[in-house]
Amino acid sequence: MGNETVYFVQISDTHFGPTAGFASHGSTALPAAQRLVDRINQLPFKPDFVVHTGDITNDPQPEAYALARETFLGLRLPIYFIRGNHDEAEDINLYMAMGPKADLSAEKGRLSYSFEVKGMRCLVFDTQGPPQSQPQGYLSAEQMRVLRREATADGPPLVIFLHHPLMSMDSPWMDANMLVMNGEEVHAALLPARQRIRGVFHGHTHQSTQTLRDDILYVAAASSYSQFASWPNDEEVMHLDDEQPGFNFVRLMPEQTMIRQHRFPAP
Repeated sequence: MGNETVYFVQISDTHFGPTAGFASHGSTALPAAQRLVDRINQLPFKPDFVVHTGDITNDPQPEAYALARETFLGLRLPIYFIRGNHDEAEDINLYMAMGPKADLSAEKGRLSYSFEVKGMRCLVFDTQGPPQSQPQGYLSAEQMRVLRREATADGPPLVIFLHHPLMSMDSPWMDANMLVMNGEEVHAALLPARQRIRGVFHGHTHQSTQTLRDDILYVAAASSYSQFASWPNDEEVMHLDDEQPGFNFVRLMPEQTMIRQHRFPAP
């Protein structure tokens, strides 16, 4: 059990708009996502799946999800979607095709589920916070109950996917606005399973980072089109116009986790 290597691609924050020409933060979302799909399809090694760690759309409009669906149907791989703070769970279920999965709970308005790959258990949690907390995240009491049930010392290798980061990004504006509000509680709930956890993968920060705490690895992927800065002296959001979009190619081996950051020229 868990003796095989699992390969997957992590993408994030595509922010599709309702039209092909929709632009935000100085970049046009659709052509960047199309180039992202092309780059993944051209990889010399076929991964087991792709995971999108949230913010499929910039606003949850049917036209935006239609463009996203059409674009990602071009992938020659199973894909899984995590709800971002710009997404709606019902829209993802309605519009986006995903690989085989099972619901983790029946909590209304949440998109939390599990799937299995080569003996590895993958858990997806919906970190959308209440409207007054935006763009911060939150795990509900029901999701915390599910997480504590899953995060035991014994069991198969475990991977967690969510949208908002749990850990400090060492940036005043990001730490004040972008984290899971009960992130410390979530991290504490994960500790019994730390020897099983191969990584906790998230989006939202529009940058590729790795954070290690208490032997648990937290990993973010670059946005497919627009990157944020998070320097220790940033008091407000800063966009990195000269940073290329990208994705992570992840190898989960029995004894180690390896992440390779891929960048590609913006269209």
